[in-house]
Amino acid sequence: MGARKKLSAEKRKEAMKTTAIARLRDVPTSPRKMRQVADIIRGMDVNKALDVLRFSTRHSSRDLEKLLRSAIANWETKHEGQKAEGASLVVKTIMVDESTSLKRMLPAPQGRAYRMRKRSNHVTLIVDTAN
Repeated sequence: MGARKKLSAEKRKEAMKTTAIARLRDVPTSPRKMRQVADIIRGMDVNKALDVLRFSTRHSSRDLEKLLRSAIANWETKHEGQKAEGASLVVKTIMVDESTSLKRMLPAPQGRAYRMRKRSNHVTLIVDTAN
């Protein structure tokens, strides 16, 4: 490994010590519907984001609320002795990526069949202190 790569890798590792990551894999919801909820809470304060997700009528908001609580718990584990309420935590990054699709056949008129894709997604959420 070159010197520049090593320095940038060490810098990245140092930055990741303060952040907390939580991942949710193979959620049986279409990525488009999950992104609509994710866009609402991106960059928000953690407590406000939890309130928004709790009172949202979207089906995806339940999964994202659990994921956000997991990220907060991960942050508290990394920062022993500190509570999330005391630190001003922010949803720094939230990414929704497409996962595998289940392909099913749907009966169509005149003996044909249409392909139905049941989509799923992966969600990555990063929580960090507001700077």
